[in-house]
Amino acid sequence: MTGQVYRLHSTLELPLETVYDHFEDDPDLPPEIASVDITRRKNTLIISAVADDDSISKYTPTAQLKASISETRVYTEEEQKRREGPRWGDDVEEEEEDDEPMGELIEVAAFKGDRETVLQNTALQYPMFLVLCDIARLAEKGTLTAITEQDGELQATRIVDGEDRPASIEVVEGPTSSNSGSSGVDWRDNEFI
Repeated sequence: MTGQVYRLHSTLELPLETVYDHFEDDPDLPPEIASVDITRRKNTLIISAVADDDSISKYTPTAQLKASISETRVYTEEEQKRREGPRWGDDVEEEEEDDEPMGELIEVAAFKGDRETVLQNTALQYPMFLVLCDIARLAEKGTLTAITEQDGELQATRIVDGEDRPASIEVVEGPTSSNSGSSGVDWRDNEFI
């Protein structure tokens, strides 16, 4: 399988535990990837491809997915209604007595940014993009859009809130060279300089 990733933009967010569980369940990886290494460095999660092909040197940096990790509080429906609802005298006193905040604090992996931020290095880049698509299908929040090439054909990918959506590539004409000079300030003939 040959392929290349030309454009990619991601706003995916999902619980860190979901990412770990996905790879612990031994998912179907593209044939070029034998396995993945998952490393956490402070608030950064790095998922690196391990090549199935022995011709790729162990010193060649293979493609990796990068996510930032942050903590967020998740509320049940009942807790959310209590938080958003009107607060009367007894509720305020009751909440002051319960010093423990509502909700559960969880770690979230955010795959946010463009290609160079989320999907790094070129060796095994397209197979690792397919791994990112699998992660995107697990995310309840966020969007993944991309333009890729596989076997000589351009493909558009769009995954929104975990669901594949229709996508297309549109070629538009860029600005012409005849208009480019007339839209700026003519600094040579500026009387105020």
